[in-house]
Amino acid sequence: MPFTPGMRMLRQRCRARVMLTASTALLLFSTLLRAAETPAPAVPALTPAGSKPVASAPGKPATAAPKPAAKPPEPKPKTDEKRKPPTFPKLPPPVGPVPTDPEDAYLYSRQAATRQTFNDKIIPFVTKYCHECHGDRRMKGGVNFHPAMRNPGDPAYLRRWVTGMATVNAHDMPPDDADNQPSDAERQAFIDWVGQLKYLSPKDPGVFVIRRLTKTEYGNTLHDLLGVSTDLVKDLPDEVPGEGYLNTLSPLQMEQYLSIANEALDRALSAPGAKPTAVEQRLFGAALKPDGDPRSAAQRVARSLARSSYRRPATDQETNVLMQVYDLALASKQPHAAALRLMLKATLVSPQFLYITPAIKATPGQQILPLDDWMLASRLSYFLWASMPDEQLSSLADAGKLHEPAVLKAQAVRMLKDKRSRALFDGFGAQWLSLADLADKTFDTTKFPQMTPALRRAMYDEARLFFDSIVRENRSITTFVQSDYTFLNAELAAIYGSGLPEGITGGEMRRVQLTDANRGGILGMPGVLAMTSLPNRTSPVKRGVWVLEQVLGEHVPPAPPNVPTLEKQDKNKIANLTLRQRTELHRTNAVCANCHKILDPIGFGLENFDAIGRWRTQDDTGGAIDAGGELPGGKRFTSPKELKAIIATRSQDLARNLTEKILAYALCRELEGYDQIIVDGLLSNLAPEGYRMQSLITSIVTSYPFTHRRVVETLAPAVPAKPAAAGKK
Repeated sequence: MPFTPGMRMLRQRCRARVMLTASTALLLFSTLLRAAETPAPAVPALTPAGSKPVASAPGKPATAAPKPAAKPPEPKPKTDEKRKPPTFPKLPPPVGPVPTDPEDAYLYSRQAATRQTFNDKIIPFVTKYCHECHGDRRMKGGVNFHPAMRNPGDPAYLRRWVTGMATVNAHDMPPDDADNQPSDAERQAFIDWVGQLKYLSPKDPGVFVIRRLTKTEYGNTLHDLLGVSTDLVKDLPDEVPGEGYLNTLSPLQMEQYLSIANEALDRALSAPGAKPTAVEQRLFGAALKPDGDPRSAAQRVARSLARSSYRRPATDQETNVLMQVYDLALASKQPHAAALRLMLKATLVSPQFLYITPAIKATPGQQILPLDDWMLASRLSYFLWASMPDEQLSSLADAGKLHEPAVLKAQAVRMLKDKRSRALFDGFGAQWLSLADLADKTFDTTKFPQMTPALRRAMYDEARLFFDSIVRENRSITTFVQSDYTFLNAELAAIYGSGLPEGITGGEMRRVQLTDANRGGILGMPGVLAMTSLPNRTSPVKRGVWVLEQVLGEHVPPAPPNVPTLEKQDKNKIANLTLRQRTELHRTNAVCANCHKILDPIGFGLENFDAIGRWRTQDDTGGAIDAGGELPGGKRFTSPKELKAIIATRSQDLARNLTEKILAYALCRELEGYDQIIVDGLLSNLAPEGYRMQSLITSIVTSYPFTHRRVVETLAPAVPAKPAAAGKK
């Protein structure tokens, strides 16, 4: 599930486990790393079983114990004796009636089909072609299928099945000299069944990744809580990938958070003696000038502040901690209002505010837990808004209704209509489309003086508004590839050139109908085309890799080492060649040919767009652009619009790729093998209506891994290891 180069989504959001107190948040890893190493106890030497040392005469060495009598050799089985074929137990059908929930019903049907295929085809296949050499009596190569056949859904045997599938697919097994050879249909049935093994395992929601708020989430949360500008966090350093576990706060980081909290309170609250601000009235209310006991009023404020800052009701212990802060302030002769302010500051630097954690503790024996309503509210709000839950979400959580699927779906739809949902593009969409670094990308300003900050902003906004329109209007995900509209202002319209309606003036972005089918969709957007180019020219290879990985979800292996770039080719040989001709010359290298025959046609299909997305018919050498090509499978095209039409026909690949990426983003972790059960179910339910984007998001929000967690958790690295695929903040 490739998500390069957008792995920062996972990098920035997926944090490892933390404790829930400030002291343990700062000491967790130092404690783990000081784990003592206990040396193994010495093992005394033993004499052979049943023997004793033989006593010797004084002054003479002891004689060795007599050797035990050798056992008679066991009789060897007769090689010509015909062995009785094993009898493997058949798998029973799934227990109980078909579930009413669509997700569970899909899993039920797939599990039933997988079990039936095992009984009808896999048992005969393994019995006839595999068990003679790889069974309980004979384990050639150390491979024994007998235990796997008795419990085929056990994850412990998954590697054995996958290895067997690979050898059968390669026709390495059965060996050529075997008496029996399976037909192509039998081989394919075995291969297909191994791909369905996931349905024999129970559903697994995966671990809940306890993580720190990202820089963006932290700024948005301060804004929604205190009404301060998000620019407060601009000096907070970005998370640096590859620095190990980001589950603790260093003293320097703690000092930065404390400084930001002080600045936020200075902006949000009034000076001593001045009229209370609206934020103070909302957070402190009548407690600013209590009629009765000030401490009782402060205790009510402590519970209210913790409820807002911790995004859930506070425990008695958490309230007592805040009241200790209040009492210390009074003891140091600070007035009542200043003590309330100090309590608020304490919540802003607490682990409960800075981290997202599940509140419910598991009881012994529990392995899977549903998320409580408050945790669901936080997970949903940080997924769609990158900020804290609003009052409506919090009220539903307090009432215990948010976990109801219909309520949860309705809230997701409401939130997607809110302007704060643009955070979904900033956090997910910009990374998916590789636009997050557009403002900082280097271009040859002599060759492309048009790439001003204003134009880059317009390129980014075009993609954001386009993404938002597909989500809010619940359009099919194929609209990302083929569309007859976009969003432009005057500066960006100049890059598009001809074929636009008149009257596009000024800097405001507006929706524009397109008449040129070569444009429309992400493959015709100048921002995407610019980010998949080099600073001074286009790059068919980069564009081809981007389409395969980011749009179709295919893994592209890295280029082999020591392969020269186009710039290092013999200049005398390439003086009059177009970029396409130079690339094809480069492809004559046998090491490069296999990958480039897939990458290059897609990249060449977009060569009519220059390095900043302008339409052209000649390349930099003056040669005519040839945008034609042929994809694997024999599908030919001659222009960008024909290439887009071919890609749009792969709607299942588009949908699976986007589903995997958004699900990983929502869960703040990479997807595992067991998650493919959920992905398959989502796609099955979305297919009848054409894979619509808003339906995809609401289906993820109500899905099993979004609403549940596995109790057994392990520390997760801040930067997950890159597999062939991924996707998250």
